[in-house]
Amino acid sequence: MTDLYVSLFISNYSPTPIQKVVSLVSRTGRDLQRYDTTGYRQVVGCIPYRYKNDGEIEVLLISAQKKGKGMLLPKGGWEIDESIEEAALRETMEEAGVTGHLEETLGKWQYKSKRHNMVHDGFMFPLLVSEQFEQWPESGFRQRKWVCLSEAIDLCQNWWMREALDAFIDRKCL
Repeated sequence: MTDLYVSLFISNYSPTPIQKVVSLVSRTGRDLQRYDTTGYRQVVGCIPYRYKNDGEIEVLLISAQKKGKGMLLPKGGWEIDESIEEAALRETMEEAGVTGHLEETLGKWQYKSKRHNMVHDGFMFPLLVSEQFEQWPESGFRQRKWVCLSEAIDLCQNWWMREALDAFIDRKCL
């Protein structure tokens, strides 16, 4: 898998390499959304995690777009111009403002969207976080919170994300 980092050189004076360029604009709209042959929208997300000094795992949760709708894992639409891995990294950067090492998928869950009344296939990946940004595309309306695994399961509002967290725990802790 290739990293989604862009290297540029500014040529006003001496070349100054910029190691990472992060878009501060989220992709919006459904024009490029990917659907399977049965019409299910394809969405991807991550379980961003890190190890504390004592070896305990913490997971990064984000607030839902609408206030009062609880905490979630970052996820969004897989678009036709990107790989599933690129989509997972992009959505996590847009919604949670973190990047890192993407690991093998935890699986696929089918769920019905409350807002759009359609079935989605949701793919989830663990992401070992290496960098957390102070500003990110959705920082104006999303909060983020590092929590222990048990608290993540308690706080996460979506049943299928809780199941993904269970799969993550099975992989990392057993």
